[in-house]
Amino acid sequence: MTTSPPRPAPIDGETLVDWFAATARPLPWRAPGVTGWGVLVSETMLQQTPVNRVLPIWEEWMRRWPRPSDLAAASQGEVLRAWGKLGYPRRAQRLHQAAAAIAADHGDVVPADVDTLLALPGIGAYTARAVAAFAYGKRVPVVDTNVRRVVARAVHGAGDAGPPSTTRDLADVDALLPAEDAPAAALSAALMELGQVVCAVRSPACERCPIAADCAWQHAGRPAYAGPPKKVQKFAGTDRQVRGKLLDVLRDSPGPVRREQLDAVWSDAGQRDRCLDSLLVDGLVEQTDDDRFALPGEH
Repeated sequence: MTTSPPRPAPIDGETLVDWFAATARPLPWRAPGVTGWGVLVSETMLQQTPVNRVLPIWEEWMRRWPRPSDLAAASQGEVLRAWGKLGYPRRAQRLHQAAAAIAADHGDVVPADVDTLLALPGIGAYTARAVAAFAYGKRVPVVDTNVRRVVARAVHGAGDAGPPSTTRDLADVDALLPAEDAPAAALSAALMELGQVVCAVRSPACERCPIAADCAWQHAGRPAYAGPPKKVQKFAGTDRQVRGKLLDVLRDSPGPVRREQLDAVWSDAGQRDRCLDSLLVDGLVEQTDDDRFALPGEH
C-alpha cells in the first residue's frame, strides 16, 4: 500500500523573519522611532493605494502634522487638500476624526490595545491590528490580501485564497505566530512583505522565496486557482472617478468655485449631480450662501 508523502511544515517562521530583516524595503514608517501615529497614518493611506503613491504624501503629513493634535487642529479642507490624489478621500476624513479623539481622550498618543483602537472613529479591524502589531509589537494576527495569498499557497497548497472569511483567515495566521509578542509581530510583518514583493498574484518569484522548500503550493505542483473568476473593479466612468474629478477642482482652487466650473469636468449631468450630492452628504464638500462650492471650512 502506498502512502502519501508527509505534508511539508507550514511556514519556517524563523527563516522568514531573518529574510525580512535582511531584505525588507526601507519604508519610512518602519524606521526606528516612528510613533504609533506615524504607523496609523501609513496604514490608513496604504489601504488600496500603492506604496509609491503613499510615500511622498506620508512624509509631508508627518512633517506637517507629527502628532494627532496637529492634524486635529487643521480644517477638514486642509486635510482633504493635503490628501491629494490618494483616492478614497473619506479615509482622510476618518483619520481627521480619529486624530481628534486621540488628542482629546488618549493624551495625544495612539492606543496600543486593539479594542481601544477599534473604538476610535473610522478605525477598522485590519487597521487596529496592524497598528498594534507594527507600532507596538503586539501578538495579534494581521491579515490583508497579501497575507491571505501567502497562507493559501504555503500552508494550504492553493493557488489563491478564495473568498475571505474573517474567522478562518485570522485563525490561520494566529496558528502560525509564535507565543511571544515581538517575534509574532516580526513574523506578521514578514508575511505581509513576502506577499507584496515575492508571492505576487501573477508571476510569483518563487526562486527568491525564503520558504519555497516548505511551500505546500510548490509541493502540489503550483496548481492554478480553481475557484470562480474574480470580479475586476473598473474605475473609468464610475462615480468614484467623477467624485475624484469634482474634488480635484476644489483642491486646485484657492477658494470656492462656481457650479459651472464643476459642470465642466463631466458631461453626464445626471451622474455628475448625483456625485456632487453624495460629496455634500459625506461632508467632503460644502455649499456656500452664494451657491458656490468649497472644501469643508474653506469659505
